[in-house]
Amino acid sequence: MRLFFILIIGLSFMGCKKGKGEFTLKGNISDNTFNTSHAGAVVKLYQVPVGTTDLQLIGTQTLGSDGNYSFTFPREKMERYVLKASKDLYFDVNENIYFSTMTLEEDNVRNFGTTAKSWVNLRFINVSPSSASDFLAYTKQSGKADCEECCSKDQQNLYGIVDTSIICVNDGNTMYSYFYYLSGTSNNGIKSVITTAFDTTELLLQY
Repeated sequence: MRLFFILIIGLSFMGCKKGKGEFTLKGNISDNTFNTSHAGAVVKLYQVPVGTTDLQLIGTQTLGSDGNYSFTFPREKMERYVLKASKDLYFDVNENIYFSTMTLEEDNVRNFGTTAKSWVNLRFINVSPSSASDFLAYTKQSGKADCEECCSKDQQNLYGIVDTSIICVNDGNTMYSYFYYLSGTSNNGIKSVITTAFDTTELLLQY
């Protein structure tokens, strides 16, 4: 009988280890441009109740030199959690972590990465316009896509006498390119450039 009670007490303590009902979410956020940690970024964790889009702040941390974060918080029925990380001149991390993927049995490890921002100045100059009906078309081939600040992937058209600049965001130290053609001529091709992190790089087309 004494052995039976010892077993019951032991099982109770084992259950209490995670029985307090707390999730631990931890991981690393990396700077993929420079292959290092995202030190200095501010990380915020939110919870989103079922049936809503409300972001309720759970906690805030600033990443140290190792880029690691860790949040421990009560297990409550939620639709999802949202982890955001921000730092000047970098693209924000904005990740959904669904309640159904979380466990009490062990730490929930989620690693994420981001990149430094750069910009490309698409410079177009029609140096010898033949008429106001001159038509230049260009379409992005490579470069940052599907972000709020990104330039369109669709064909862009320029008409007549052109001397203009269009600024597009890109991942730092990566290629930005577009295909262009001047209607009614054999003038067409690919223009490309590596955009420098934290800076603006010019990509000039004279036609």
